[in-house]
Amino acid sequence: MIDRFTPIHDPHASNDASNDPRIEPYRNQKDAWLKASHNPNAIDQPPKDPLFISEGSLVLEHHINSHYPLHSVLIADTKLDTHADLLAKVPIDVPIYTASREILDQITGYPIHRGLLAAGIRPPQNEVPQFDDLLQSARALVILEDLANHDNLGSVFRSVAALCGSGVPILLSPKCCDPLYRKALRVSMGHALTIPFAYLPSEKDWPAIVTNLTSAGFTSLAMTPAPDALGIDQYIQNRPSDQKIAILLGAEGPGLTQNAMNASDIRIKIPLASSADSLNISVAAAVALHRLIPPNG
Repeated sequence: MIDRFTPIHDPHASNDASNDPRIEPYRNQKDAWLKASHNPNAIDQPPKDPLFISEGSLVLEHHINSHYPLHSVLIADTKLDTHADLLAKVPIDVPIYTASREILDQITGYPIHRGLLAAGIRPPQNEVPQFDDLLQSARALVILEDLANHDNLGSVFRSVAALCGSGVPILLSPKCCDPLYRKALRVSMGHALTIPFAYLPSEKDWPAIVTNLTSAGFTSLAMTPAPDALGIDQYIQNRPSDQKIAILLGAEGPGLTQNAMNASDIRIKIPLASSADSLNISVAAAVALHRLIPPNG
């Protein structure tokens, strides 16, 4: 196993990170840089970079078991024994680079990477799942509108994995941030690599897709704290047992747009104490998933 590890040294012994081109995918992982490179909301189109970064042992374990190929692994030399069993699962043709913690910090530009990073390869655009493909096998759907916060996005993926299991893909409006961004992946605990997702069509067209879900056999539920919305318990009591649902959730603060509300079949609210006006989007998603979609797998 030790023969697989390739040490990375700083040839200039300066404060700059190593210039070794093999670790280029890991260089400068600060949030501002990654947002510009990976966030479709920032560049107004799907991510161009063919690589993404997984961070930490739990995310790497999901990465290894996912359909996303590994490009390489970068690990602090002090973590080799700690993660020996996990590294043994890395495919034999994937290089594993090691470096001191100091050089690792220089390479990545931040000190909170837990000493273990992996670069993954995005599928070609013609192999990325499309939303209509995911409808065919879905027993329920989660549709997210304009979520630009990576923590909230990652949390929704984690909740879908934990509370629903298989058969519940996530559909993203064009302004949602990237589920494969390092921070979103970490918050999802790697489940953004295992839960199928797809971006919906252009900003101009996407709310109309919600209306078309009816012909695909889905009832669309718009989650909102609006007082005149139907309470979730009341909806559950009267829901047909064979009804397939699509849960719509909007961004923190503004919530769902009026267009998304208008396109939905039913507006649903989670009853709150009189002293509160709303829930965080990730919390609201978890409550809705737990109440509305039974676990599977």
